[in-house]
Amino acid sequence: MSQKDPVTIYYLQMTSPEQIRGKPRPEGLEVMEAEVKEFRFNRYLYQLVGEAWQWADRLKLPDADWQRYAEREQLRTWVAYHRGSIAGYYELEQQAGGDVQIAYFGLAPKFIGRGYGGYLLTHALESAWSWGDTKEVWVHTCTLDHPGALDNYRARGMEVYRTERE
Repeated sequence: MSQKDPVTIYYLQMTSPEQIRGKPRPEGLEVMEAEVKEFRFNRYLYQLVGEAWQWADRLKLPDADWQRYAEREQLRTWVAYHRGSIAGYYELEQQAGGDVQIAYFGLAPKFIGRGYGGYLLTHALESAWSWGDTKEVWVHTCTLDHPGALDNYRARGMEVYRTERE
């Protein structure tokens, strides 16, 4: 995709945990919540996973803004590890009215193509549904993301409810 091509943004949702079409955990992959909040870690994860997909908007934020974002009670972060290395991560943001957004989700570059994305998304969806009184889980992705991202969201049971072009 060239810089001149319009970007399509896809908004996906899941309205019931029964919609999850899970994928089993690959051998050697462990997912843990980062229970001690540390904004510098979130910034590192954002850069590690997002660099290849042009996630740059948050990198210019000062430390105070990162800290306000990442260390809130409404944000939780999980990290996938394979043999001690960070394989990927996701952040869940609890919103008013019972919505939980998958705020960020992705794999580290060295772990793309190993079949970890399906399980990590299954884990994210299960975690979102187990957090409080969740009514809906949603995410957005776009055509700048990994070519398999939209298919992964759909394969796990999420449905597109809106598209936009920029």
